[in-house]
Amino acid sequence: MEAMKISKRFFAFGILACIAIYVAYIKWHLDSKPVMGATEGVAESRGDKLNRQAVTTDLSVFYGIMFDAGSTGTRIHIFKFTQQPKETPKLTHETFKALKPGLSAYADDVEKSGQGIKELLEVAKKEVPMELWKFTPLVLKATAGLRLLPGEKAQKLLAKVKEIFQASPFFVRDNCVSIMNGTDEGISAWITINFLTGSLDDPQKRSVGMLDLGGGSTQITFLPRTEAALQTSPAGHTTSFQMFNNTYKLYSYSYLGLGLMSARLAILGGVEGKPCEPLYESCSNKVAKMLYKKVHKTEEVKDLDFYTFSYYYDRAAEVGLIDQEKGGSLTVGDFEIAAKYVCKTMEIRPGSSPFLCMDLTYITFLLQELGFPKSQVFKLARKIDNVETSWALGATFHYIDSLNRLQY
Repeated sequence: MEAMKISKRFFAFGILACIAIYVAYIKWHLDSKPVMGATEGVAESRGDKLNRQAVTTDLSVFYGIMFDAGSTGTRIHIFKFTQQPKETPKLTHETFKALKPGLSAYADDVEKSGQGIKELLEVAKKEVPMELWKFTPLVLKATAGLRLLPGEKAQKLLAKVKEIFQASPFFVRDNCVSIMNGTDEGISAWITINFLTGSLDDPQKRSVGMLDLGGGSTQITFLPRTEAALQTSPAGHTTSFQMFNNTYKLYSYSYLGLGLMSARLAILGGVEGKPCEPLYESCSNKVAKMLYKKVHKTEEVKDLDFYTFSYYYDRAAEVGLIDQEKGGSLTVGDFEIAAKYVCKTMEIRPGSSPFLCMDLTYITFLLQELGFPKSQVFKLARKIDNVETSWALGATFHYIDSLNRLQY
């Protein structure tokens, strides 16, 4: 009898031990799975290699952090996405904050440049759940301000940012900081606008083109509808990239020196000072002469829808062609009418915007040189569905997608 009791005790103990081992295994198995919300293809790593064991999950909430280091300020965009398997991600929230001045202002005091970066990173820590920090890509892309700095000074600033990023709790790779070229800026803005208008989700929906007029350069980007349009384009005016299992072949070009501020100097013969005479005819002659053979005219643009940004928007709002906050739609002809009116008014009564006549005239001629007829309708919007229509969203999409492809 005593032997039977001992045997039963061992039997019971064996069952309990098995249960304990099983529970421990289940707990270990669950703990080893990716944190809820990790990006597909984005796992913990401080270097160039991804942890390929933490990239397969049906859980679809993830974040991306993009720093826009412009000439006048540094801005942080914190994007929250959701994604169902085999579907394009959906943006559910954006947090935005900007600080002045831009990074380039610290060219001679690199250490001081880090203060603003650290301040903006604190915003990211508050917005992104702590358990997702190690899965959230952190990137900075610089534009015109750093492009114009001497190479050594620009690289020192980028090295300082990279040092701060690598000390952060977010997901950082070797290419986390860089200077964008004009074409990349145009492509990223095109991705943003087509994502926000729904054409990336729906292959049957026609894509829209993008026009950006900055201070130093101007960009045009669109998706040609025929292969012939790509083949007849000048060298360097076309590009292709992969994103979300699709290959896009775009017409995209950045005209350095044809931004609004650069154009003013060129029209004035390289001298800052008095603008061209406030007569539309004399002003238009100078603009036409400056633009002569500098821009490639594309026939296909007249059959596509385009969104316009930056100084196109600002000057249109300044003269009341669109609402300052809501934007609107207008034609090339509307810019021309406004230019003639402003030039005539300034001739009689000079105002507080001495360059407005020249700016509107330049915009009118630039759009026609690019191939747009006077009847072409453009859409102008600072935001779509309450999201900024900047290149930052498109660049974040493209970066996350490139990380996803590294796992295969």
